[in-house]
Amino acid sequence: MTMTETVDLFSFDMRRHRVVEWQAPGPVARAASGMSGLETMCAIRNGVLPPPPMARLIGFEMRIAEPGRIVMELDPDESLENTIGLLHGATAAALLDTAMGCAITTMQPAGQTSVTLDLKLTYLRPLSVRSGAISAEGKVIKFGRQTSYAEGFVRDRAGNLAVHATGTFTMIGVEKAI
Repeated sequence: MTMTETVDLFSFDMRRHRVVEWQAPGPVARAASGMSGLETMCAIRNGVLPPPPMARLIGFEMRIAEPGRIVMELDPDESLENTIGLLHGATAAALLDTAMGCAITTMQPAGQTSVTLDLKLTYLRPLSVRSGAISAEGKVIKFGRQTSYAEGFVRDRAGNLAVHATGTFTMIGVEKAI
């Protein structure tokens, strides 16, 4: 690569811009404090409550919220790619952590929450902008008093399984919330 080619990589024509707006999470959490987890997830899905900042940053939306199951959808753009033109693995990790955590949330009463304790992902096929809209599904495997378990799947537009995940979540009551 010559010096001229390097300079061209930083030219104005090669720049991209993206503006991300979000609602402050504190007031949203207070507004949801009397709701069950399922009520909260449905309120986010239905636009009654704004989505969390991370969802706005990456660009995914909740499509399905039902007891023990959440489906998120992302129409990827190049801002999520790595230098080899594939979606960065952290994109699927964020989608799956969110979908599985939200699936656990759908089972929780008002005042209870959970945090990720362990997340294991297996990447089965690469994803890119050409994959089209991708979906991330989280399903509760076991809902427990202290620990809960979920499984997750990321699929491309054609329905091909691209990433499989399992997650362990620690349950937190109101008095222990961070």
